Amino acid sequence: MKDTIEYLFNFFLVILVLSGLSSCDRSERVEKDPDNSIEISTPEGNTTKQEIEELPLLITYHRDSLENSAQVDSFLTRYTEVNQKFIFALNRMDANRLDAGDVLIIPDTLTTDFHDYSPFPKNFEIFDSIPKVVLISRRVQGFALYEHGNLIRWGPVSSGKKTTPTPAGLFYGNHKAVRKVSTVNDAWILPYYFNFMNFEGVGVHEYDMPGYPASHACVRLRNEDAKEIYNWADQWKLDSTRQVVKRNGTPFMVFGEYDFESPVPWLDLAENPDSNYLSADEMKTLRRYVSEYRKDKRNFDPSGIPAEELPVPSEGLETIQ
Repeated sequence: MKDTIEYLFNFFLVILVLSGLSSCDRSERVEKDPDNSIEISTPEGNTTKQEIEELPLLITYHRDSLENSAQVDSFLTRYTEVNQKFIFALNRMDANRLDAGDVLIIPDTLTTDFHDYSPFPKNFEIFDSIPKVVLISRRVQGFALYEHGNLIRWGPVSSGKKTTPTPAGLFYGNHKAVRKVSTVNDAWILPYYFNFMNFEGVGVHEYDMPGYPASHACVRLRNEDAKEIYNWADQWKLDSTRQVVKRNGTPFMVFGEYDFESPVPWLDLAENPDSNYLSADEMKTLRRYVSEYRKDKRNFDPSGIPAEELPVPSEGLETIQ
């Protein structure tokens, strides 16, 4: 009986310790236990390690209004370089854009893992059977990379402005270039360009991040994110004539509706930390994209499912270098 009482006492002590971990003061740095386990005593008097089920961090946010240059300077000295990098990414802006009058969304809890702030789930079951997929949310201006449903990277984007929005739909990675000259303005250089709409000339690439949708339909990225997608995503495969698509590249799924008449959506996190997560309608759209992906034989190994060669008009088709 004494052993049982001691075991129950240890069990409830563990529960109290775990519940205490969930409360963090503003700007507190959270360090994760790499072992992800805790030692407890068994009724037999032995000591054993028991794995702790990792619960998602409950991140809350507040708005910080930088009304003058002194408050801008205070911001720059108050946060570490890593903290600032995360904060600028969460506000979809480059550091050199910071100016008096800006209103920023700031996490109350600052960790060393940017995934803790992701509007996308860390595990996405509907993508389990897809080797790689790029998600681009126009509503929250963010991208996510998944491998078999596991989130490997997410980050900010600046998609098309109101007059030239980025089209929504299921697309595939086509051709890429380390350096591409814009067809809209030859003074615009687009590093790490990866096209997903061939005839329309729409793709992802590195460019300025102003903190709102600003492009001419392409999707702007930070340098490190553009470089990652450039190296990670797969191009299409063409036949010997280079006019027939034998195998699709990595799927790019563009979804969500950006509200151009309202303040930027990440500021809503201060009132509702869940506001930037995927909505029911967005989940429905993504399920439809997955269904379309599965119906296209060009997404599968020809040795398993015969590839269907669909002719593509020769004009406008760029050759893979």
